[in-house]
Amino acid sequence: MVRTRFTDLLGIEHPVVQGGMMWVGRAELAAAVSEAGGLGIITALTQPTPADLVKEVERARTMTDKPIGVNLTILPSINPPPYDEYRRAIVDAGITIVETAGSNPEPHMEMFKAHGIRVVHKCTSVRHAVKAEAVGVDAVSIDGFECAGHPGEDDIPGLVLIPAAADALSIPFIASGGFADGRGLAAALALGADGVNMGTRFMCSVESPISQQVKERIVEATEHDTELIFRTLSNTARVASNSVSREVVEILNAGGDFPAVRELVAGARGRHVFEHGDIEAGIWTVGLVQGLIHDIPTAGDIVRRTVDQAEAVLRERLALFEPVAV
Repeated sequence: MVRTRFTDLLGIEHPVVQGGMMWVGRAELAAAVSEAGGLGIITALTQPTPADLVKEVERARTMTDKPIGVNLTILPSINPPPYDEYRRAIVDAGITIVETAGSNPEPHMEMFKAHGIRVVHKCTSVRHAVKAEAVGVDAVSIDGFECAGHPGEDDIPGLVLIPAAADALSIPFIASGGFADGRGLAAALALGADGVNMGTRFMCSVESPISQQVKERIVEATEHDTELIFRTLSNTARVASNSVSREVVEILNAGGDFPAVRELVAGARGRHVFEHGDIEAGIWTVGLVQGLIHDIPTAGDIVRRTVDQAEAVLRERLALFEPVAV
C-alpha cells in the first residue's frame, strides 16, 4: 500500500484514479477500479439524464461498497446540459467524491460542500490549480500536455508541470497525462504529486465499456499515433490519429474555421467509434501513453500491478543511495 495525503483525504487504499471519460466512465469500470483499492469515476454527462446518473451509481454499488466518484465536466455550450440537475443527482445518489473539470468549479462548490462532498478539480496549468485551491477544492488533478482530450494551450509536459504544481499548492494533488504503470506512479510521487490519474490505460482494460477493436488499436499504436486538433482555434484536443483527425488538422491549418470541420468532429461519430469499433468513423480521444500500453488486463490488475511496480521501482532506486562498504 502506498499511503499519501490523497488516499487519506478520500479514504481509498491506493493513489490510483480512473478519471472521468466521456462514454467510458460507466459503472462496470468505475466499480472494478474502486474494488481494487483505487478510485473509479463515473462520468455524469455520459448518462442521458440526471435520473440515469443516479441509477448508474446504484448499479455500481451492486459491484463494490468502496468509494466511487462522479465526474462533472463544465463547459460553455450553446445548449448546456442541466448542470444544476446533475449536481442534485450527485447529492441524491450519496456520492462523496466529485471530479470537476472544464470551467471554474466555484458556482458548484457551495452545494457540494454543504453535503460533505470532496471536490477534486482537474486543470491543465498551475495558475488554474492555484485558483481552484483558492475557491475551496479539496484536491487538484494536474493534466500535462501528454494527456488525451484537452491539454490546455500552454504545452507544458508533466516533468515540469508536476513539480511546478508541487511548489505552488498546499492541498493534495494528483498527476494526470502520460501514466500507464508503476514507473509513472513512482515518478509522480518523486516529483511531488500524491498519486496519478490514468485515462487511456483504463480505457484499455477488460471492464472498459468500449469496443474491443478500439482497445486492440490502443495496444497496436505508438506514442506517435495521435493528432492535436483545434490548435488554430485555441481549443487544443489530443485525439487518435486516423483519417478523420488528419483531415481536421489539414482543414484548420489551411485556414478553415470550426463550421468547416463541425460534421467531422461531431460527438455522435466519436461515440460510434467506441460503441461499434470502427476506428475511422470519427474523432476519439487517446493519450500519448498508448505507446506504453501492450495488453488488455482487468482494471483490478492495472491498479495492483501499478502499485506493486511503483514500490519495487522506488526501493530499487533508493538502493542506489545506500553507502558502499569500503
